[in-house]
Amino acid sequence: MTNVATGLPFDDIRSLIREMPGPDHDAVAKCRAREATLTKPPGALGRLEQITEWVAAWQGHYPPRADRTVVAVFAGNHGVVAQGVAAYPAAVTAQMVANFRADGAAVNQICKSFDLGLKVFELALEHPTRDITEDAALDEAACAATMAYGMEAIEACDLLCIGEMGIGNTTIAAAIAHGLYGGAAEDWVGPGTGVDAAGLARKADAVRRAVALHREHLGDPLEVLRRLGGRELAAMAGAILAARLNRVPVLLDGYVATAAAAVLHAMDPAALDHCLAGHRSAEPAHRRLLEKIGKEPVLDLGMRLGEGSGAALAAAMVKAAIALHTGMATFESAGVSDRQD
Repeated sequence: MTNVATGLPFDDIRSLIREMPGPDHDAVAKCRAREATLTKPPGALGRLEQITEWVAAWQGHYPPRADRTVVAVFAGNHGVVAQGVAAYPAAVTAQMVANFRADGAAVNQICKSFDLGLKVFELALEHPTRDITEDAALDEAACAATMAYGMEAIEACDLLCIGEMGIGNTTIAAAIAHGLYGGAAEDWVGPGTGVDAAGLARKADAVRRAVALHREHLGDPLEVLRRLGGRELAAMAGAILAARLNRVPVLLDGYVATAAAAVLHAMDPAALDHCLAGHRSAEPAHRRLLEKIGKEPVLDLGMRLGEGSGAALAAAMVKAAIALHTGMATFESAGVSDRQD
């Protein structure tokens, strides 16, 4: 694993972006060579074949594997909740973390169903970030240190699913998206955990005011992250970056995880080549954000739960793709006649 000291200044984060490795083309070639010999018509498994190549390319070896798949859930609290943007009180974040640890959440059941590991990272829940409509969420040192903390999520895994928990964080995701891509605040806000029309209006107003307050600093994606983001988003960005440096493919969860990833994409359009969008959530702006970063989701089930649930379900598809590729017989080994050219 890349050794990164806590308290990294943003210049060191930028240096890590410049050090990102590319795909392993030799591993992809080996993957395609075996794929051509398997007992099926060429291309019959559709996107599953592409997913297998993607895993091999970014793990940097052949055959690909997903024996140590980890779902990492990052939890944080947000000062902007004071603006009335959430349907639930901030206390629910810690309560849900306890639910994760007690094996009672949806993501726990998905992980058990598909033999996935689960790690929960609790990020100073008793100290919410500052209200982004009044101040920067984090200072530079705290944001960089939180990114470095997120880098620990990749330890002992060969496929990483990124998820989150944080009351108010769809407002944060909307602010980041608005700060990065412009448009109107209303383009980026949605119901989140279920706010009513008045709550939706408060969300849009909070996002609009936050972006206006910090506008002069939003040319730098890392400034967007620290000013408009939160601890769980900074940690997710760090985990995604560390995964790239250590050749661990990543499955992104929903709107909030994608917003964290979008910060890295804004720094370098190739920064998310090792990532797939696990699913497209029902949060309306998630579709628009996926289009901005050029990702087609693996699944589209109308989910809007968060907590890594969509990415975890997509991991089952990745594991199936690898099992098909590595376990299926070849025409020669099965004694099956190959196609006639």
